[in-house]
Amino acid sequence: MIKLTVPVNTNDHSLGPEDAPTTIVEYGSYDCPHCKQAMVTLGIVRKQFGRPTRLIYRHFPTQTPNSQSQRAAEAAEAAGKQGKFWEMHVHLLEHQHALDDAGLMASAALIGLDTARFATDIETGANAECVRSQFLSGRESGVRSTPTFFIDGIRHDGDWDAETLLEALRASGG
Repeated sequence: MIKLTVPVNTNDHSLGPEDAPTTIVEYGSYDCPHCKQAMVTLGIVRKQFGRPTRLIYRHFPTQTPNSQSQRAAEAAEAAGKQGKFWEMHVHLLEHQHALDDAGLMASAALIGLDTARFATDIETGANAECVRSQFLSGRESGVRSTPTFFIDGIRHDGDWDAETLLEALRASGG
């Protein structure tokens, strides 16, 4: 059994009540097609579970030379500073073909961000350390690929289709 080494905290982006009996932490990357699919699956799971569930998202950008996921994660954090993390999160996953700088700026405008502030955050790397910290917390917790899920602090090593995740949530006792 592998445990989450960095507990959920106030710096995490979360959906759902803070006092939910069950918490799912996802480590993901914006250029991962499986993470796009997981977004849909998690929506289904949260609706069907029948009890309040808290979802936490942490960045685990792909570490390859041509990946744009680090920059996309920084863009999501920049949107978060303007109160629109989840809007940007969904948009980036739905538009994985547009993670270059022009695509990120277009995304920022589309979701209604202050684009000048957003551009400054991106150009200065203001969120690079935050993303790096989340990546390292994933490494410490045994994350090697995306998406990786932790249910109530324990890594879920099974499939991540809706039925399997629902079964794991029920087994967690949350």
